[in-house]
Amino acid sequence: MSAIRPTRFAHVAFRTRRFDAMVAWYLAVFDARLQHRNPALAFMTYDDEHHRFAFANLDVLAPGAPEPAKRGLVGVEHVAYTCARLEDLFDNYQHLAAQGIKPYWCVHHGVTVSMYYADPDGNQIEFQVESFATPEEANAFMEGPGFAANPIGVEFDPDEWSARLRAGTPAAEFLPRRVHQPVSPLRGAAAQPA
Repeated sequence: MSAIRPTRFAHVAFRTRRFDAMVAWYLAVFDARLQHRNPALAFMTYDDEHHRFAFANLDVLAPGAPEPAKRGLVGVEHVAYTCARLEDLFDNYQHLAAQGIKPYWCVHHGVTVSMYYADPDGNQIEFQVESFATPEEANAFMEGPGFAANPIGVEFDPDEWSARLRAGTPAAEFLPRRVHQPVSPLRGAAAQPA
């Protein structure tokens, strides 16, 4: 099995302690629109993609960090790439797992099914597949009660899902996020203790 190349760049997410200023700056510079915002997270776009930028407010998510850790957490959270099909996402998972490369977080965000990896330097990469066939459907989900109830997502077991796909469960069964609880804890750099 060979590597599956993503079909396109999706978004970049940032960790910040200047949440309001960062959101305002990206809205102005990209003439973007806000898709969802709460005290901890903000998502925005400048085109028909459900989000091109995400912001994690560290003053809410990691408020008690000592000063050096506060500065060290600020920056790029992850860069995301979209795969064409759910089967491609899981073929890539199998290909990488065979090389000892495993995701640190597998989560159904609602708008995407995602697997997060960290490179040897700790830079975080998200491989995702869209949950909806059209941007309008994804945008409607982000504006709805399911996303408001859980903008982070629900974790899943990639081995279980992979086995179900190989056994013939259609990809369409996995794409809608039918349950919005439990809310996954954040994983990766933003979740590391200070």
